[in-house]
Amino acid sequence: MTSNPVRRLPVENGVSGWEAISQRPFPLRKLDGNVSADWLVIGAGFAGLSAARRLRTLRPGEKIVLVDAGEIGKGTSGRNSGFMIDVPHNLSASEYSSGGDEATRIEMAQNRSAIAFAREAADEFGMSRETFDPAGKINAAATARGMNLNANFGHSLGTAGEKHLFLNAKEMRDLTGSNYYLGGLYTPGTVLIQPADYVRQFAAGLTSTVDIFERSPVTALARHGRDWTATCPSGTVTAPKVILGVNGHIDDFGHFGGRLMHIFAYASMTAPFPATSAIAGEERWALLPADAMGATIRKITSNGLSRIVIRTRYTYDTKVAVSEQRMTKMAAEHRRSFDARFPELAGLPFEHSWAGRLCLSRNHSPAFGEVEEGLFSACCENGLGTVKSTLAGMMAAELATSTASQELTRYMDHPAPTRLPPEPFAWLGINSVIRLQELRAGREG
Repeated sequence: MTSNPVRRLPVENGVSGWEAISQRPFPLRKLDGNVSADWLVIGAGFAGLSAARRLRTLRPGEKIVLVDAGEIGKGTSGRNSGFMIDVPHNLSASEYSSGGDEATRIEMAQNRSAIAFAREAADEFGMSRETFDPAGKINAAATARGMNLNANFGHSLGTAGEKHLFLNAKEMRDLTGSNYYLGGLYTPGTVLIQPADYVRQFAAGLTSTVDIFERSPVTALARHGRDWTATCPSGTVTAPKVILGVNGHIDDFGHFGGRLMHIFAYASMTAPFPATSAIAGEERWALLPADAMGATIRKITSNGLSRIVIRTRYTYDTKVAVSEQRMTKMAAEHRRSFDARFPELAGLPFEHSWAGRLCLSRNHSPAFGEVEEGLFSACCENGLGTVKSTLAGMMAAELATSTASQELTRYMDHPAPTRLPPEPFAWLGINSVIRLQELRAGREG
């Protein structure tokens, strides 16, 4: 018998604005009793939902059970900024060139495969443009250094034959209503999602063929003979094969320990204001920072009301909970950054502030594969969970069903995540690097 007690369960740090303005499209069910299935998927985020949908296609008629520790949309998948990005935005010209890094071209193809899978799900489950919007995104520059980064990125894209468009300061002002930006670089392949709505509508679309249980945390996972049994507070699920879509919590299940970095990102959402206001430009727009450590900004509009979401500042932690003092400090940082961009909206309060937990590895490898017989990991999204976790879920379903594909072969061709330094050296080193990078970003943050 193999027994894996689960060390820690997910924690919700603040109320995500995305979840707060989202509506549940289906009733919540908790696991109550003992259930047997052909497949068990643990975690109902991007990876788990994608794995369940792919399994449904590959193994029609087989029983699939999906369990989540919390409520769908309230966890990490409902806390990100909602960018499904196809083209990495921090690579050099040589990495995009026809004679450059093959790994970069493969990564772009994989990201686009994940986006195509998500688009199919959006069409199948009837998601609106407000939930799934293939509008592209802009890398916004607020400093001379940011403009130079965008220029280099544009050169890289041009060399690779990728579509892009430069925006000047006036065009950025017309779009956002802000004088803060010197320029921008638009790429068309990114899809913008309302993340809480996306995962909830995705889950709702699966309920006719997948049994989904929420508020059913797995506290132990044990193998008896050929079957795995997941123990929850009010019941068990037994299945011969299990897919773990739990991102950074994979080490709490006893795998990849000492190899994953848990980075908190912080965000705030404003109270609503009339969509007719011209202060913040057009009804909808989405900005990533030219410097990766800068501020991500989105404006959304629905039912005549607009909101702005800002995400900036990062910390590395070994715990899953963030203190109230930390949350207050980060909200104050958001206030400073927001008011600098939109002085006319300086009195507009933040209605929600929250933190979300990213999972990275030192060598940017996923925590993926068959970690024990019949137990598969689709974890560690390396900071781009919307597409990377979608892809990992798809690939885990193919690996678990022995479905051969060129895409799976390519995805499997990566080293294992490398080890981190021991604590407290990892904490000191990683947070020092984060802070130095944030200081270098300057006005981009």
